[in-house]
Parts: sequence; structure tokens; C-alpha cells
Amino acid sequence: MKDIQPALSRQTPVTSGRMSWKQYMRRFGALYVMMLLPLVFFAVFRYAPMIYILQAFKQNNIIKPLFQIPWAKNHGMEWFIKAFKNRDFLYALRNTLTLNLLDLVIGFPAPIIMALVLNELTFKRFKRVTQTIVYLPHFLSWIIISGLALRLLAPNDGLINIVLANMGMEPIHFLDKPGNWVWTYVALGVWKECGWNTIIYLAALTGISPELYEAAAVDGAGRFRRIWHVTLPGLRPTIITLLIMNLGHILGSEFDRPYALSNKLVTSVSNTISIFVYQYGLRGSQFSLSTAVGLFQSVVGVFFLLGANKIASKFGERGVW
Repeated sequence: MKDIQPALSRQTPVTSGRMSWKQYMRRFGALYVMMLLPLVFFAVFRYAPMIYILQAFKQNNIIKPLFQIPWAKNHGMEWFIKAFKNRDFLYALRNTLTLNLLDLVIGFPAPIIMALVLNELTFKRFKRVTQTIVYLPHFLSWIIISGLALRLLAPNDGLINIVLANMGMEPIHFLDKPGNWVWTYVALGVWKECGWNTIIYLAALTGISPELYEAAAVDGAGRFRRIWHVTLPGLRPTIITLLIMNLGHILGSEFDRPYALSNKLVTSVSNTISIFVYQYGLRGSQFSLSTAVGLFQSVVGVFFLLGANKIASKFGERGVW
């Protein structure tokens, strides 16, 4: 006891109350300095350009400064009215919704199934090799993938149709007929992104306690029962969060994917809103019209995001926020 008392007396006394501003900045100041660069990036490249949203309500003029351009007709709604009277825009809106819904219905469950399959594999080396192979297509651009698709799926000399011809079957026009093009478009999207999204679910699976699987096995649950009652409930927060984020992009559209895979024979199903904006905005110099269409996309995406998040909270899930 005599040796312990001097040691206790030498300990730093615990301070009570809140830290002073200088103590707080001395302790956490480095973190704020690290946050400074991304905050500046978002302020300059994300929030500052938002002022040009006003172009959607102004006359089509990029020579004058923005605040000197007169307001458009119909109380600034001229370009929105023209967009919804434009047949090309209505077709692009229909195609965007159709392709994105198919991507959601078919492409969203694919990485979940892939993660469940990889998680059940016991041969670790095969699991790692398979995981590496399936996420490599994510790093290929759509220009490269479109070139591969054109050679592999060509109706006359494509590898797939050569195999079908040797089997006595008729060639399939994967990229020349509208119906076949849609399913090819969706299948290529699943092939490209399935492996990359699988990584997210595999990371979520590591947070599930092995004791839950052991308890389920003791209770007599088989492999599929353990997946249904342990694995999927453990993945549910991640699934709901990613689903909400995907619903927020339901009206958004990539440009490179449909543009690279499109051709004149399938424009009725391949022209999306991004291609419409490119054709009318950049090539047709109708910048106010394209800005109005982009603003419409963003507003609808926000409503989908808020609605999906509200539904998730009603079912007891946390959602995005």
C-alpha cells in the first residue's frame, strides 16, 4: 500500500467540465484541416455551379451574363412546356424509365445472390479467384464493352452466332432488333457491375456474428434456412440503403452506355434523356431546354429518394438518414 499511494498521487487529475476552444482545436484541429480540401471541392465544383439552374427559366442565351438574360415566356416555364410537348423527349423519358426499371428489377438482386453464393463456398482460393474475375469488368469502359459486344454478338460473324449456327439454330440479332437490344443492354449492365456491387454485400456479411450460424445449426436449420433466417436479415440494412439510392437514380441515365451500344436500327428504345440532352443541348445549342430537362430529372430523383426513405422508416429501417 505504501508503494501504491505515491504512484496514485503522481497520476494526472481528471478534469471535469467542457474543454476550452484551444484544447479542442489542439486535439481535433488536424481533422478539420483534413476536411478542408473536400469541403472546398464540393463548394467549388458542386454547389457553385448550381446557380446556373436559373438557365432553365431564362431565354436561351449563353453570351450575356446569367443575371442579364431576360426571363423566359410563360413565367419562366417556357422550356419545361416545350420539353413535354417534344415527342423525342417523351420517347426518351419512356426509354429511360423502362431501362432503369429493368436494371433495378434484374440487376439489383444479382449481386445479392452472388454474395450469398460466394459466402457459402468453403474452398477459399476458388472463392478469391472467382470474386476477382467477376469484379474486373467494372474497370472496363463502355466503349471497350461495346466493341467486345459488337464482335461477339454480330449476326453473321459473331462468336455467339457462329456457335448457334453450328448447333443448327438461327442467328440472333442481339443489337439490331429493339426487343433483343433492350435485354442485351440489361444483361451487359448486370455483367459489368454485378461483381463490384458484390463486394459491398460481402463486406456487410463479415459483420454477422458466427454464433448466429452456430445457434441456427444447433436448432437443426439447414443451409438454406440459415441463409433465410440469419444471412438475409443481416444484409437487410445494406440492401435497403442501396435500394433507396438506386431509386433516387430511377430517372437518371448514363450517357456512355446507351450511346455506345446504340445504332440507327434501335433508336426507338435506345434514346434516353442523356442522349436527348446531348443532341438538343450540345449539338442543337438549346442550352435552356437541356437545363430544364436536367432539372426535371433531379427533382423527380429527389422525390423518389425521399419517398423510398420514408417507406423504409415506416417499416422500421433506418434508411439513408
